[in-house]
Amino acid sequence: MRCSSDEILEVAKKLKQIARSCRLCPRECGVDRTDDERGYCGAGLLPSVSSIVKHFGEEPPLVGNRGAGTIFFSYCNLRCVYCQNHQISRGVIGEECSIQRLASEMISLQAQGALNIEPVSPTHQVHAFIEALELGLSKGLDLPIVYNCGGYESLDVVKLLDGIVDIYLPDLKYADNNAAAKYSDCPDYVEHARTAIVEMYSQVGDLKLDSDGNAVRGLMIRHLVLPNDISGSIDTLHWIKANLSVNVTISLMAQYSPQYEARRFNELNRRINRAEYDRAVDLCWELGFENVFIQDFQSQDLGLPDFSEDEPFRWG
Repeated sequence: MRCSSDEILEVAKKLKQIARSCRLCPRECGVDRTDDERGYCGAGLLPSVSSIVKHFGEEPPLVGNRGAGTIFFSYCNLRCVYCQNHQISRGVIGEECSIQRLASEMISLQAQGALNIEPVSPTHQVHAFIEALELGLSKGLDLPIVYNCGGYESLDVVKLLDGIVDIYLPDLKYADNNAAAKYSDCPDYVEHARTAIVEMYSQVGDLKLDSDGNAVRGLMIRHLVLPNDISGSIDTLHWIKANLSVNVTISLMAQYSPQYEARRFNELNRRINRAEYDRAVDLCWELGFENVFIQDFQSQDLGLPDFSEDEPFRWG
């Protein structure tokens, strides 16, 4: 059951207070976002948005035949050298918008038939998103909220989202902090991501679908298989089974290609091969996972989004 409007407003106030000495993510930069100070992510107080669009390239339960209502925020609290969205994660593309406009865009997505509202990389803008969400709800917004994040989340912030977020869609990028430090500048990624995901699961449980097969509540973990097992897929799958459940929905992604700065690293400067991906798929079945989205290996050939275009995802 979703929190009341007054409860959501109170959460928005608490998040804005956290932004005054910013602890919205585990980096805890301590800058005063309300005074336009900017920390590691580079974001200000107002949300910076690069694209708002119905997107059909997500997992089937998130798009159905209507598309996900995606809101792509600029900037990021990670520095993944292989980021395919580097145009926006580095803040090159995007513009600040008011809370009122963000709420109106959510209403517009609903009017266009979007299946849900999906903020993408909302971690550093969660205070603004929740404030805009409350305003949208007061104006008739009535869609599931999909929190699509990189996994590097503050436990305290995730706890505040209980009763507001319907579907959590975190990445679980690494099983080893040395890799996280080298490729995402995040030496404590593993413990924070795992702790946050346990909390997410405690809030929403396994993925639940409506009669049309569309997701309405629950957790889906995304795991991108990287070359040379840099992502630690085997350890990650064992951890999910031991700490969550074999009923957890996993999206096992094969789409890696060496983008952005990845070519500086020999070990990342190639696509994954079929044997690497099949090894992860086979382990899912061996461990007893029942709800796994397997990507067509040819998904490596999909085009990349171009956020300088009005329709960044012309290919899907």
